[in-house]
Amino acid sequence: MNNQNDMASHDGATQYSLDDAEPQGFSTEDIIWAVGIWSVILTLSPVIVFYMLMVA
Repeated sequence: MNNQNDMASHDGATQYSLDDAEPQGFSTEDIIWAVGIWSVILTLSPVIVFYMLMVA
């Protein structure tokens, strides 16, 4: 099966159909990941500030 001719058609422009498009928006996994990262940042920031005040 040789698909190179199909890919090179239409003057090199790639055509996408609606079937190939990914759904828009954030998934549940994205939201959980973002909440986890922000919780770590917000939890550790007072500890880092306190450490810098005590050491500096």
